[in-house]
Amino acid sequence: MANLLASPKAVKELLARHGLFADRRLGQNFLVSEAHLRRIVEAAKPFTGPVYEVGPGLGVLTRALLEAGAEVVAIEKDERLEPLLEETLKGLPVKLVFGDALAYPWEEVPEGSLLVANLPYGIATPLVTRLLKSGRFARLVFLVQKEVADRMTAKPKTPAYGLLSLRVAHHAEAERLLDLPPGAFLPPPKVWSSLVRLTCKKVPDDPGLFAFLEAAFAKRRKTLANALASAGYPKEKAEAALAALGLPKASRAEELDLETFRKLKNLLCPLV
Repeated sequence: MANLLASPKAVKELLARHGLFADRRLGQNFLVSEAHLRRIVEAAKPFTGPVYEVGPGLGVLTRALLEAGAEVVAIEKDERLEPLLEETLKGLPVKLVFGDALAYPWEEVPEGSLLVANLPYGIATPLVTRLLKSGRFARLVFLVQKEVADRMTAKPKTPAYGLLSLRVAHHAEAERLLDLPPGAFLPPPKVWSSLVRLTCKKVPDDPGLFAFLEAAFAKRRKTLANALASAGYPKEKAEAALAALGLPKASRAEELDLETFRKLKNLLCPLV
């Protein structure tokens, strides 16, 4: 079924009728491509748990998810959109919550929940990190700035690889499914976006490991041994641990994958 809201003309008319405009401070870039809308919904299936949508905006994706059979809780920060959403989602079984998604009690949502969202750029990284750490989600499917998607899905020895890549790798299997041009949104952003799917592994957070990773990446221009030495780890022990793993003393943080970092951390901090 065609989504009549998924077009630039329809969005402009809807906003004008309600006397509204896209607020860039809130990262509002409304999806106006029906083809991409269908891809997002298909990427999110099957709906094996409740679907949480952050930043429903005009309700375009919300409506598509509901019509596909999802049970949706939509969290919107911009209270100006309440009468508009009441119009676009009229008669549909959606739960609308107005508030800041970063303040939402994600640790209390049902286990096996899903996130499906066109995420506001400004909160994407901290929100996805928190959702992964919560352990409550089966899948996260979202649109995000392409640069952030690159970092989330990056492999070792690539420029985008870093702490965010490792955070995602610890908790999930990551896929970048497709890239969207600025013209898929209204107003068009200045950058491309990407559709990312994270299939969660149901592993707990590991604060000790991530404290170690933060130390490793704090001085990216230094060798890993020197970076760790700057964080208080004896350089000689760091070099010996690298050697024990068959790695040269000049190794840098961006060259190691998650499992190698786990082994290195265990050699340097066996009791932590």
